Amino acid sequence: MRRITSRICTLAAATLLAVTVGQAGPAGAASDAAYFNLRDVTGHNFVVEITRPALIQEARDIVRNGDRKVVIGRIIKTQARYNPQWDFHYNPDTVSFADAAIEVCDATVPYVEDHLDEAGGAFLPGLYWCPWTGRLTAELSAP
Repeated sequence: MRRITSRICTLAAATLLAVTVGQAGPAGAASDAAYFNLRDVTGHNFVVEITRPALIQEARDIVRNGDRKVVIGRIIKTQARYNPQWDFHYNPDTVSFADAAIEVCDATVPYVEDHLDEAGGAFLPGLYWCPWTGRLTAELSAP
């Protein structure tokens, strides 16, 4: 009887966890996302999707004030509907801003595209990308 009770409790806990995680979803729903243009020294544009309200406001402040913040986040090696010209995009849940970043995550937009097969190893370890010359230039309409 004790084993059955233990299994039932384990099953109930696992079910509750699955339901909770399933409802929580990502940090923000796609309809709550904001999109920003990032332009790097090469003149290429890259769209950054941000889903967390506090970071959306921070990005708006960066654009409004012309701050020189570095965008940092993990890339996903797939094309996003809002960035059709590139075969990668930021994971919106990992985007943040900093005054500086380590050199190992720095690369221009076209360099990342051209070396995407190498990303995650010695190039962009952990798939973290922080284009030092990239600047948020504008907030964009939702695609």
